[in-house]
Amino acid sequence: MSGMARSLKAYGLAIVLGMGATPALASSAAAIAAMPIEQAATELSPNQFVWKDNGSGEPVSIVISLIEQRAFVYRGSTMIAATTISSGKDGKDTPLGTYPILQKNAVHKSSLYNDASMPFMQRLTWDGIAIHAGRNPGFPDSHGCIRVPLGFAKQLFGVTTLGTTVTVTDDFEGGAMPAEAVVDQETAVANLAQSISLQQ
Repeated sequence: MSGMARSLKAYGLAIVLGMGATPALASSAAAIAAMPIEQAATELSPNQFVWKDNGSGEPVSIVISLIEQRAFVYRGSTMIAATTISSGKDGKDTPLGTYPILQKNAVHKSSLYNDASMPFMQRLTWDGIAIHAGRNPGFPDSHGCIRVPLGFAKQLFGVTTLGTTVTVTDDFEGGAMPAEAVVDQETAVANLAQSISLQQ
């Protein structure tokens, strides 16, 4: 383990860089590690994430900020992780709303897009919207899913359960946990109808 990796571990803060990280990026990762997590979350470059789980056992919730191209993870009202994302591009927009995680599959292939790999998939809607590991250029580029870095996707998969709440919004810029959201009734009805049809 490198000296920098040991010092990051000492902070209890995981910072992961994308492939081909330069020394300048590595030193910026060390600087990010020294920041409070809310501040560190604003400094991330594409394919970076920060993770500082307090392990309190409180329920996990996730906020996806389309305007910031960030995902924020909370235990109760405390932010424990953040990452850059890639949401849906124009014409394939990621839908706004509050969703429960409906299905989890660590090794998933898309049924809509030529068996494309979707590692650590966590389904938000039955019509194809999910959080999963994938290309993360730092701007909207997906077919509607929320792509996150692989290391983040794996850790997120480990702390969520079916029913974990995911809020997708275009007016949240990080920081304090937003007011508790209620799953949209129209979304809930559509998900229930799809679930019933799949069981028949």
